[in-house]
Amino acid sequence: MTLKPPTARKHAEWSLLVNALVEIRHNGQLIRTGFVEDAMPDSSALWIAADNRNSRQMFQATEGHEVWVTPQELSGDLNYRMTNRHLFKTTPPTRNW
Repeated sequence: MTLKPPTARKHAEWSLLVNALVEIRHNGQLIRTGFVEDAMPDSSALWIAADNRNSRQMFQATEGHEVWVTPQELSGDLNYRMTNRHLFKTTPPTRNW
């Protein structure tokens, strides 16, 4: 079985992305890639850390910026996804829909 490479997905909760590698898009165009240095708790803005080509930069949701994230495999012993069942040793709720 061959796995498809992960694809980028739009992420609405910017406040959860601190230290994550993201793409900033505007009107469908990629304008910056980098690590999120900080984000507003209400996900209204975030800051991409400075790198060797760009200075620290702020992006705001109200200006039409979108944040896209590509799932990445982690290195080390914890390189798999943990679900609520693994974290809390509980049975997930049943959905009747």
